[in-house]
Amino acid sequence: MNSRLPSNLRSSHRDRVWDIAATLFSVFIAVLVIADGLDRGVFSDSKAIVVVVLSIVSIILLWWRRRWPIAVALALALPTIFTDAVGGAELVAIYTMASRRSWQASVPVSVLHLAASLVFAGVFMDGEAFLSAGILSLALLSIPLTWGFVVKARREVIDSLRERAERAEAAALERADRVRGQERERIAREMHDALAHRISMVSLHAGALEVRVDADRAEIETIAATIRASAHGALDDLREILGVLRSEDDSPLMRPTSGIGDIPSIVEEVRAVGVVVDYRNDIPVNAEISATSSRTMFRVVQEGLTNTCKHAVDTAVLVRLWTADEYLRVSLTNALGTRPTEVPGAHSGLIGLTERVTLAGGRLEYGLRFCDGLPRYVLEAWLPWPG
Repeated sequence: MNSRLPSNLRSSHRDRVWDIAATLFSVFIAVLVIADGLDRGVFSDSKAIVVVVLSIVSIILLWWRRRWPIAVALALALPTIFTDAVGGAELVAIYTMASRRSWQASVPVSVLHLAASLVFAGVFMDGEAFLSAGILSLALLSIPLTWGFVVKARREVIDSLRERAERAEAAALERADRVRGQERERIAREMHDALAHRISMVSLHAGALEVRVDADRAEIETIAATIRASAHGALDDLREILGVLRSEDDSPLMRPTSGIGDIPSIVEEVRAVGVVVDYRNDIPVNAEISATSSRTMFRVVQEGLTNTCKHAVDTAVLVRLWTADEYLRVSLTNALGTRPTEVPGAHSGLIGLTERVTLAGGRLEYGLRFCDGLPRYVLEAWLPWPG
């Protein structure tokens, strides 16, 4: 039953039990000493009253021994000079002090108690009894002192293990939060990569269909077919990602079919919108390219062409793939557009693309550059090769 109680309640109950036990032990020692003194006629009535009062005061002081362990132990050294009836309370106080304070503070107080016991023995006993009383006092005081040190060391070990477990649990929770955040970012990136391009194509073709009121039936059918194909492709991508999220295994969210071989299909989709795309693949046919690098190059081209359709649909874009030294290179270059579309964007595609390229061991640069004196927007990536 106690194991189901909160730790603070269990500690309170345990302390109460120990308080009662310490009180009963102290009372037992006091009654035993007083009864023995009365039987041997050592105590007069007045002396017996004094001993009883000192014993009661000593026992009452024990109830504050946890809050002020050194002060209580010091206070109990005084009645020890006059009577050994407070020996039980003395031993309890020394144990509490040793179990809650450092040995540097506990040992001097214990020595003070030993000195007080020797004073009592010197006053009330003869030479041979004095020596025996001194040895007995040393032995009796050493027991609670050593026991208290052992309990204190054990408590410190348990506290250290508990603190270590709490730190490990906190670190595990933090790591789990970080992993969940990374997974959310990865899912968002995959959703963006898979859907942004196709949704942009749908929006652009729908916009063309809205603007070109003079288009003939064949052109309208072609545009509608392109919209339908892009929408179906977006639904397929979404269904694939949701299928991975719902599965219980650890399947990666990367699409295994997306690679350099899929870049021409992306280029043709963009050309169908009306964007002039000059695609050059100068990578050797027999080049060994890792799946990660191939997939990343596809994402770079996809993101670059999607941004071109959004912001510079009336310009020509040069897409080039080649090898240089120890890198696979991919770049997209286009002039600044004068007729941006109204396709909405989250403005996070390039941020996620930078992270993707960095994780693949490469680097990504993008921004305005002046080529032949004219401003150009350049998206360029370096990927490790051979992969």
